[in-house]
Amino acid sequence: MTQILSPDSAAAPTVAAPPAAPPAAYGARRTLAILAVILTGQFMSVLDASIVNVAIPSIRQSLHTSGAGLQLIVAGYVIAYAVLLVTGARLGDRFTQRRMFIAGLALFTIASLACGLAWNEVSLIVFRFAQGVGAAAMVPQVMTLIQRNFTGNARAKALSVYSAILSGGIVAGQVLGGLIVNADLWGSSWRGVFLVNVPIGLVLLVLAPRILPTATQRFDRKLDLAGLAVLTVAVLTLVLPLVLGREMSWPLWSWISLGACVVAFAAFVVIERAVAAREGEPLFSHRVLAAPGLLLAAATLFVTMSTFGGWMFVMAIHLQSTLGYSAIRAGLVFLPMGTMFALASLNWERIPNRWHPSMIPLGLVLGAAGMASAGALLRDGADVGPVVLVLLGVCGVGNGLAFSPLMTRTLAKVPSQLAADASGIMVTNVQLGIVVGIAAFGALFLGLAGATTLSAANALGVTGIAEGVTLLVAAALSVRAAR
Repeated sequence: MTQILSPDSAAAPTVAAPPAAPPAAYGARRTLAILAVILTGQFMSVLDASIVNVAIPSIRQSLHTSGAGLQLIVAGYVIAYAVLLVTGARLGDRFTQRRMFIAGLALFTIASLACGLAWNEVSLIVFRFAQGVGAAAMVPQVMTLIQRNFTGNARAKALSVYSAILSGGIVAGQVLGGLIVNADLWGSSWRGVFLVNVPIGLVLLVLAPRILPTATQRFDRKLDLAGLAVLTVAVLTLVLPLVLGREMSWPLWSWISLGACVVAFAAFVVIERAVAAREGEPLFSHRVLAAPGLLLAAATLFVTMSTFGGWMFVMAIHLQSTLGYSAIRAGLVFLPMGTMFALASLNWERIPNRWHPSMIPLGLVLGAAGMASAGALLRDGADVGPVVLVLLGVCGVGNGLAFSPLMTRTLAKVPSQLAADASGIMVTNVQLGIVVGIAAFGALFLGLAGATTLSAANALGVTGIAEGVTLLVAAALSVRAAR
């Protein structure tokens, strides 16, 4: 029996608004319809983060894009998404999750159309940032609704499906992206990977107002605009020199920017403490950060997703630009990794509870071994064979055995009234990890890759081994976070 937790128990101050009926009042069919709508929105946002990877070589050829430009096209979406997630979650509390979900979905759909019609590198980067803003308004509402409406085993199952949606979107993004680029319908080439969001978004925009609850409890949440501004500066001063520095031979400004990044993050901490001291609502609430294991879990997810984001980026370039694979063949290479991640995410609860704490670090060690071994086998320019595909599957299993249980065990310790901020912080760390991974490991790969197949393959091998070692750091962090 599904257990429902009403948001009426939230301690935040409320404004006049009729409370929503709990999903159980709608019946199982309506509840499933609500979940289907919000999880499809989540799926679409994940799809958009991964589908572009397969289209990277086509975008480079069509728009004559530089390596740094490609990194910004991929990471720009995630930067806006990550920085604005907590604010998006908070706006959902103020204006209801229903309204923010629909507003974010509308912006995301419009921006997807604009990306598909982009005429040069700069316009595509700008529209990708706009997509990220839409996703930041839409996606936090999904996790908050799950957190506030399910508890116990029902919440664990809902979060497992959520994790499976993440991996499913990744798999679908790689395969669907390859199919779309290969099909080249009406000469659309890479543009189709963005335009595919438009019909999905339009269908959801028709269904969401009819299916999502029309009256939900609202909270008078304050926005931390100063914290948001400083966090944005901190992220940009970190990412931009990592992305642009290599192609510009690391000019003085790139080093100054990295130094400014340290200052900006320090200033962010000071501002957050000041906001809390005057009884405001900082982006990263100390009440949420004080939840058992949350900080270590967030750090673990950050490091884990940095390896994931970096690996997907460099592999997409290597498979098509170095090995000459077609877009669809390159997409299918990622199938074992994503599929095994999904299977592990959906079935980890079958493992006895007493093994769950040790399962998380062991899963990350397994993922590190798979990633580093795959990189080592590919460093001589060889094709992707059965052994590499198995290793990628092993990597997927390991990450799946770590990601979903770590997220579930951590959020289960957070009170319902802090659900929005907690989910925002966790997902922000996941997305920032992807951004840093694309920037750092992408810079490592592109810096080592030369004009020959062998040098590019060697660059992939070195990057894969470096990412495996980084994943071992995440495993060490998770030892304490999983307790």
